[in-house]
Amino acid sequence: MMTDETTYHVPVLLRQSVDGLAIKPDGIYVDTTFGGGGHSSEIFSRLADGGRLYGFDQDEDAERRLTGNGTPLPSQGEGAARFTFVRSNFRYLKNWMRYYGVEHIDGLLADLGVSSHHLDDESRGFSFRFDAPLDMRMNKRDGKTAADIINEYDEERLADIIYLYGELKTARRIASAIVKTRCEKRIETTGDLMKTVEKLFPRERGKKDMAKLFQALRIEVNHEMDALREMLAAATGLLAPGGRLSVITYHSLEDRIVKNIMKTGNADGHVSQDFFGRTDTPFRLINNKVIVPDNEEQLRNPRSRSAKLRIAEKK
Repeated sequence: MMTDETTYHVPVLLRQSVDGLAIKPDGIYVDTTFGGGGHSSEIFSRLADGGRLYGFDQDEDAERRLTGNGTPLPSQGEGAARFTFVRSNFRYLKNWMRYYGVEHIDGLLADLGVSSHHLDDESRGFSFRFDAPLDMRMNKRDGKTAADIINEYDEERLADIIYLYGELKTARRIASAIVKTRCEKRIETTGDLMKTVEKLFPRERGKKDMAKLFQALRIEVNHEMDALREMLAAATGLLAPGGRLSVITYHSLEDRIVKNIMKTGNADGHVSQDFFGRTDTPFRLINNKVIVPDNEEQLRNPRSRSAKLRIAEKK
């Protein structure tokens, strides 16, 4: 089934994440991270005539690929009425479902983080493998670029996001080096940034630390943590009883939010209890232990190596 999609984006934990939705043929489903359409195509293939699928993506490249017949999903003709592409950040899930008159959904899937396409597109600035403009916006129509953040944030704020989102202990030294460099010349490209900070990264873990720095900037540029919190809160309200939430995460920050939502019903993990002292949560965990890709998938798709899948059912 996966042919053209793999050249754009390789879906991670495809079977496990879609199986986790326990799809009803006539149900209503949402893929909040459409990307190359891999997960959406699998969901759609399991729906009957009465089923509906909504695919969210804020990236114009994903929409262009869909309308150009780059995926098996119908953008026109027979079947198109059962699939709707929503060009938007998934943080607006609640608003869009209200717009389409959808009160409840039977399942939602999210494959978080950056896609294969973003990492492989030299022009987007997501990867330090290429010397490109420091952009990193998922939605190229709006918001600050990574270059704007690098050159405009004060040193303390830079250090905070590098430490919080990149989990780098040398965050203050990195921020200091960036501020010193930009006083002489604006940092515009991935190459400029690498030259500024690479001397601060030990050789044995240089690539890993650089990846963490780029991750921190990407998260800040796209407001990923706030968007995730808002989407999961909306999903909690939209899911019908018995509806499933299937989420793939790639780093500890987003995984902690997903785990908290599923275990306690809120992103911060605050536990409330009912009269009998039981944790009061709207979800029932389907997998108590996270699902990870097998060795074969990790070899085939290096992006999957840090993936964790969590599945929960609305009570």
